[in-house]
Amino acid sequence: MTVRVSVLKGVLPLSRAAAARDALAGVQLASMDIPQVLGYARIAGMPAVAGLYTAFLPLLAFAFFGASRHLVVAADSATATIFASRLSTMAPASSAEYAALAAMVALLTAALLLIARIFKLGFLADFLSRTVLVGFLAGVGVQVGIAMLGDMLGVPGHAASSVDQLLLVVREAAQIHPATLAISLLVAATILFCKRFWPRLPVPLIAVVAGIAASDVFGFAAHGISILGPVAGGLPPLRVPSVTWQQMLDLLPVAASCFVMIVAQSAAASRVFAERYHETVDTNADLLGIAAANAVAAFSGAFVVNGSPTQTAMADRAGTRSQFAQLVFAAVVVVVLLFFSRYLQYLPHCILASIVFTIAVGLVNLSALSAIRRESPGEFALAVFTAAAVVLIGVEHGILVAVALSLLRHVRHSYRPHTMMLAPNGDGLWVPVPAVPGSETAPGLIVYRFGADLFYANDHFFVEDVSGLIGHAPSAVRWFVVDASAITDLDYSAARSVGELCASLKRSGIDVIFARVNRYLRADMDRHGITPIVEERCIFGTLHEALLMAGVVNPHEQIKGAP
Repeated sequence: MTVRVSVLKGVLPLSRAAAARDALAGVQLASMDIPQVLGYARIAGMPAVAGLYTAFLPLLAFAFFGASRHLVVAADSATATIFASRLSTMAPASSAEYAALAAMVALLTAALLLIARIFKLGFLADFLSRTVLVGFLAGVGVQVGIAMLGDMLGVPGHAASSVDQLLLVVREAAQIHPATLAISLLVAATILFCKRFWPRLPVPLIAVVAGIAASDVFGFAAHGISILGPVAGGLPPLRVPSVTWQQMLDLLPVAASCFVMIVAQSAAASRVFAERYHETVDTNADLLGIAAANAVAAFSGAFVVNGSPTQTAMADRAGTRSQFAQLVFAAVVVVVLLFFSRYLQYLPHCILASIVFTIAVGLVNLSALSAIRRESPGEFALAVFTAAAVVLIGVEHGILVAVALSLLRHVRHSYRPHTMMLAPNGDGLWVPVPAVPGSETAPGLIVYRFGADLFYANDHFFVEDVSGLIGHAPSAVRWFVVDASAITDLDYSAARSVGELCASLKRSGIDVIFARVNRYLRADMDRHGITPIVEERCIFGTLHEALLMAGVVNPHEQIKGAP
C-alpha cells in the first residue's frame, strides 16, 4: 500500500505579509495558551513544564506533516483526563514512572494514528456523533471541575474518582483555606467575566504573571498557600519511554480511547475552519501530522497531544491563518523554557486550578445542549447519559460508551426506520402519512414506503409491518405497492425474508409491486432470486408506472406532490 507524504501543506503558500500577520497572531496565541497548557499538565498529573513541552516539538511536527492550516495540536483537557484517570492507579502523579507511562501512551497513540493514516481510516471520525461528543465533553468538564476543587479550596488530599473527590471535599470542608479560596474565586470570576466581555484579553496569562509576582513578594508559601515549587527549565530531554511489556498492554486501551477522541475532535475542528475559509480538508494527512506530534511528544518528556477545537478557535480569534503562527507559538515557548521557567516555581496551585476550572466550564456547552434538547429530546437523553457515564465510571470508559451510543443510535434508526403509506385526505387526494394498521390507500390498494435499507436486523420489522397493514386493511388487499426509493441495499438474510413474504402474498392472491427501484436494489433482487418471485412485470423505476399496473387511473391527479 502506497502512502504519499506532503510536507508543510499547512504553512505554504505564505507571503511576506501573511507571515508578518501570522507571527503577530502566534505571539498573541502564546500569551493565551501557555497558561492553559500548564493547566492541562495539571489535569494530566504531569509536571508543569511538561505542558510547555507539548507546545514545542509536537507543534513543529504537525506543522511539518499535517495539512490543516488552522488546527492547533498541543495538550488538551479531554485526552489528558482520559489517560490520567488510568495512570493515577498505576503510579504516583508527576513521578518518573508516571512520566514514562504517559510517554508510552503517547507513543501507542501515535502508532494507532499512523495505522489509521496508512489504511486511510479518517472516516472513523464520522462514527462519533456531535450529540454524543457534546455530552462527552460536558462530562469531562464536570469531572475536571470537580478534580480542581481541592486545589481551589486549599483542601488536602486527592481521590481517583469524581464521586470520591466530591465526597472528600465535603468531608474536609472545615479545612478550607480562606486565602486560597479568595484567590481562586477572584481568578475564576475575572477569567469568566472577561471571556464574556473581552475575549481577546489574555486574562489567564495576566493571572499567572500577577500570581507569580505576588507569591514571590508576599511569600504565599509561608502563609499556607500551596505553590508549584521548583520547575525544570531548558529544552526537553530526549529519551525512550521505559515500561514493562505488561504495562504496555495495560496502556493499550487507554491509547485507543485517546485515539478515538483525537480522531473525532481534530477532524471536527479542522473541518469547521476549513469550511469557514473555503479550504480543502485532508483528514488522512492530518492523522499523519498528529501521529508525528504524539511520537515526538513521547520522546521529549511530554504527553498525548490532540487537535483541540478550543485552542483552534482561540488561534482563529487571534488571527492565525496558517501553521506559521503555531511555529511562532513554539518559538515563544522555547524562550519561556530557556529564560523564564525558574519563575514558575512561585505560581500558586490555586491559580492554576482556577484557570483549569474555567476551561472545564467552557467544555460544558449549555447552548448546544439546549439546542439538542429543543430539537431532539431523544438525542439529548443520549448526551446526558454519556456525560453521566464519564463522571460516574470515568473518562476511559466514557469514551467507549460514547462510541457505542453513536453506533447504537445509527443502528436504531436503521432497525426501526420511519415507514409511510399513501392515504386519502379530506380533499380526495393521497398524502403520505405514518403507516398505521387499519388504513389503506384505496379499496384493494396499499402504497407503502420503507425508510431504510433492508438488512438482517430490520427484515422481521418489514415483514411484520407489511403483514399488519394487509391483515387490518378495511377491504381485501389486491395490490401492495412497495415504494423502494429509500432502499439501496438488500442483504442475504433480508432477501430470504422478503422473498418468502412475496411468495406468501402471491399465493393469497395479492400482487406485490415494487416502485422506484434503483439499479443497486434491482441488482440485489436479481442476485437473491426475488425478481422471479414478484415477476419482471411488477418491478418499476417510477411510482407512476406501478400505480398504472395496479389499475389506478390518473395517479398524478390523486397523489399530492408525487414526482
